[in-house]
Amino acid sequence: MKLGICNEIFQGWKIEDAMSHAKRAGYDGIEIAPFTLAKSVTDIPAMERKRIRDAAARIGIEISGIHWVLVQTEGLHLNHPDAAVRGRTAEYFCALVEFCADLGGKIIVVGSPKQRNILDGVTPVQAWVWATETFRAAVQLAERRGVTICFEPLAPSETNFVNTAEEGIRFAKQFSSPAMKIILDVKAMCSEVKPIPQIIRESRGEFAYFHANDRNLKGPGFGDVDFVPIAAALREAGYDGYVSVEVFKFEEGPEVIAGKSIEYLQKAFG
Repeated sequence: MKLGICNEIFQGWKIEDAMSHAKRAGYDGIEIAPFTLAKSVTDIPAMERKRIRDAAARIGIEISGIHWVLVQTEGLHLNHPDAAVRGRTAEYFCALVEFCADLGGKIIVVGSPKQRNILDGVTPVQAWVWATETFRAAVQLAERRGVTICFEPLAPSETNFVNTAEEGIRFAKQFSSPAMKIILDVKAMCSEVKPIPQIIRESRGEFAYFHANDRNLKGPGFGDVDFVPIAAALREAGYDGYVSVEVFKFEEGPEVIAGKSIEYLQKAFG
């Protein structure tokens, strides 16, 4: 397994500086939130994408993928009753696949709780069908570009659409594609009834990415979640991808968050 960190932790930093610090701290990869670069990935030209990719290669860090992909976008929704809205969203997911591949990334994490909530008047079955159709073209493109889209189960407190790993796997399996999987996120799994190690074992082969954080919305080692059994379950599940630090509270500052998180993960996984 490789260790990664999300770049929005380095608030206000240039992407090259964030990559350099992550590399020095011991991380293998960095996960990029597009909103830290531009409001829309369509505003990021090919030359800038190449510059970022080349910078990562020069620094010696991998761009693992992208996440927080619909932050700051407008008028997008996975299962909106308006077909035009769903069409724009489907097009944007294709643009995200191109962007991720252009950076050399392999994973797109799709959380986006607000843009997938089942709206009033829409049945759960209809929302499921519409969301599935919204992803179809992007999944096909992802197959061609060597990218995997990872749908993220999230807590009921965040969204009313796909709240458990089991539901997420059922959603992803519809596509019968290696380019559509789920991501497991520790903070999100804390909302499930099942213990986290059990969820990991039961999701074997169906998740292609892993977010390391705590139920308190901080980094691993900043709360009470024990990552030793999590690490053991990941090994048992045969997972060999990224364990990427994602936090939602930044008060300790990027240096402390990055340093303490990787120190804790290295001990837990050691």
